[in-house]
Amino acid sequence: MNRTLISSVLATTLLIGTGAQAQQDPLRIGVDIPYEPYQYKLPDGTITGFEVELVEAACERMQRECQWVEQAWDGIIPGLQARKYDFIASSMNITEDRSRQVLFSEPYFQVPSVWVGQAEGDFAPEGGDLEGAAVGVQQGTIQDEYVTQFYPEAEIRRYGDSGAVVNDMQAQRLDLVFTAFPLAQETLLGNERFTRVGELVTGPESIYGPGIGAAFRKRDKELVGAFNAAMKKVKEDGTYDELHEKYFGE
Repeated sequence: MNRTLISSVLATTLLIGTGAQAQQDPLRIGVDIPYEPYQYKLPDGTITGFEVELVEAACERMQRECQWVEQAWDGIIPGLQARKYDFIASSMNITEDRSRQVLFSEPYFQVPSVWVGQAEGDFAPEGGDLEGAAVGVQQGTIQDEYVTQFYPEAEIRRYGDSGAVVNDMQAQRLDLVFTAFPLAQETLLGNERFTRVGELVTGPESIYGPGIGAAFRKRDKELVGAFNAAMKKVKEDGTYDELHEKYFGE
């Protein structure tokens, strides 16, 4: 066997081995904690939630192990681009602005937003203005974008995480909170001190996009295709419905 042929065989073997290893490597997934009931920690430190279990089911269909990597929301896309993880699954709405930076999967659910007010408050976002109202939102979210666009007269207070928004509402430092409806159900709406204000919000699409999807680096088209195919199986075999009923009821 001549040297050229030997080199070619060795190179091919190396490439095959590298490709096989890549398939075996765990998929690292960026996530912002907590965002109940989609992502949160159990007392033992385990990360779980509706979206966590949903994505883990997709990983199983892909025959890949999942590893969750915690990342604050304001750095979650830069973390993806810096290769801290392979993709993001953190209740991220598919929007035009984000699509310039990342490659999204197909949407796999939608999260409505809700206004929550102090029970004795008198601010009404629908049909009125919020001048003089202290409104809490998580910075960099679609709720932040929505309030900034439609209620610039409000005193908008932006927080790095959803827990800080809830804490300031409970401390009565805010008149209103605009947040994801399931999160509000978990943290505020079960308390008689707070009340839902108006209808649920799911648009406009220019802000909310078509729904929630996983975000990947632009070049990872093959991984996105595999993820989409796996999520389709999760929906077709009934796993999606089982998880939805587990976390949200029928």
